[in-house]
Amino acid sequence: MSQSKNPERQRLIAIDHQYVAPAGRVSKFDLVVDHGKGAKVWDVDGNVYIDFLASASAVNVGHSNPKVVAAIHNQTDKLIHYISGYFYHEPAIKLAKRLALLAPGKTPKKVSFSTSGSEAAEAVVKFARSYTKRSVILTFQNSWHGTTLGAASLSAIDGNMHRDIGPLIPDIHHIPFPNPDKRFPGESLADFSKRYLKELTDLFTRDIPADQIAAILIEPIQGDAGIIMPPISYMQGLYKICHENGILFCTDEINQGFGRSGKMWSIDHFNLEPDLMAVGKSLASGMPLSAIIGKAPIMDSLASPANATTTAANPICCASALATIDEIESLDLVERSRKLGEFSKTQFSKLQKEFPVIKHVRMIGLNGGIEFAEDQSQLVTNLCNYCFEHGLIVISTMDHIIRFQPPLVITKAELTKGIGILHDGLTNLV
Repeated sequence: MSQSKNPERQRLIAIDHQYVAPAGRVSKFDLVVDHGKGAKVWDVDGNVYIDFLASASAVNVGHSNPKVVAAIHNQTDKLIHYISGYFYHEPAIKLAKRLALLAPGKTPKKVSFSTSGSEAAEAVVKFARSYTKRSVILTFQNSWHGTTLGAASLSAIDGNMHRDIGPLIPDIHHIPFPNPDKRFPGESLADFSKRYLKELTDLFTRDIPADQIAAILIEPIQGDAGIIMPPISYMQGLYKICHENGILFCTDEINQGFGRSGKMWSIDHFNLEPDLMAVGKSLASGMPLSAIIGKAPIMDSLASPANATTTAANPICCASALATIDEIESLDLVERSRKLGEFSKTQFSKLQKEFPVIKHVRMIGLNGGIEFAEDQSQLVTNLCNYCFEHGLIVISTMDHIIRFQPPLVITKAELTKGIGILHDGLTNLV
């Protein structure tokens, strides 16, 4: 049954368009969220939706998780905020220790907090340049690291992130991401990796000397590009090249961390230890908190107050993060993500068999990119709109890929119902 169209939705959206600048919104469809619970959200008109987006992978433990809500309430009664850049408070201290011990690898780690993923990505630049005394940062095409000036400079997925705001941060260069779909006919993953790694070392010889490069920042699984994982051989080769040349190996876990990919961190799929790692989004169940986690000597290289901000490590946000990590562990959400990801891949593969307009089904944990042909962007838009009107929140990325990232607490019944709505949409539209 189609969702109701109460004028309240349109009234509020009209006010928003009058007073809110368009640069801060990537418009999809007219949803005005009122409240959420688990893997469902309700709009201001009383319509209920199954959520296949999880607020852009920011609520892995579910909307209004009771343990997280209780932690926020308890902390609110004690202290709303005091600047952590000058003094100390217990929630931030506990969380820093928790994250340092949770990070991959055995090397001692330290943490620096901020409020958004964009700030955490920018912090990679600051710490890397300070530690190495080099200036160049390499990132990858089709990456999304954020939209503050530094993070937008690191990103390379949408020209509007760079349009009319230059000059951008200097000495940031984007190299091709090793998308296995770009293999030559008959090319093995090992040969594909060698080819892409040779292009990188050729860059050192012909353009940017390796001894000028401070860091390479990579999403171990590209999120907004459509859930794309490089070959293990590429990642291992990249790691080796970095450490042979004094280049820091840095990862962005903002989208993919905290169980999203069926591992605690997406870099865990490769058994590698980053020098620096940016986290955010589901760290505090969507509360404004992010962090950079890094090897202690690197984190000690940047002097105060180079990464201090007034609202970083807000105690309410830190309490939310501690409760979020507790829930990930107590509910075994990493393993749940892996198992439900396998279930979801089976369901989407059946959909692909019935509707060959679907070209690829990529699923890594509860984390999928359902790819259509590039000339099918209008179909994908229409399909997302159909789903919205029939009680499912799902959006596209890259214009032709369905983005699938539900809360990790979603049930099989909710997954089945949501995929059924996608099936009905394809039946009506193809």
